[in-house]
Amino acid sequence: MGKLAMRALRVVLVVVLAGTVFVQTLMVWALATDPEDGSLPLTPLRVITILGMVSAQVALICVWRLVTMVRRGTVFSHAAFRNVDVMIGAIVAAALVWFSVTAINAPGQREDPGVTLIMGGVGVAILGVALIVLLLRMLLAQAVARDVEAAQMQAELDEVI
Repeated sequence: MGKLAMRALRVVLVVVLAGTVFVQTLMVWALATDPEDGSLPLTPLRVITILGMVSAQVALICVWRLVTMVRRGTVFSHAAFRNVDVMIGAIVAAALVWFSVTAINAPGQREDPGVTLIMGGVGVAILGVALIVLLLRMLLAQAVARDVEAAQMQAELDEVI
């Protein structure tokens, strides 16, 4: 991964992290000051938004750590698995948060159930992202195993020479 790509990714991560913190701040402010008007259950949606932002922030921090490991050349180690596992958990949590938003929104969509179906589809897509990251974790496991095997073979070769 080139230095320019890493810097660009870090800029994107910082911007998204700042955006989520901004949205969380607005939601906490709205919880404290803005009363419910009765049209939607605003308090649960605001709390769910805050939780959704937390799951996104956890995933962003894990990506940051993995980028740091790539820069240092240590990504093919067992330490990377913790970050990938936490990221998978954060994505699954985001999907559960999205499904709860869908459930809260569903009663208001009785006349147009297509919206609820689309929202459910988005939740399934989020779970699909978690499965893709799980697949990438399996690839990382294979790469780490190959790296360990190569190091052992190199050590044996060094003993012979």
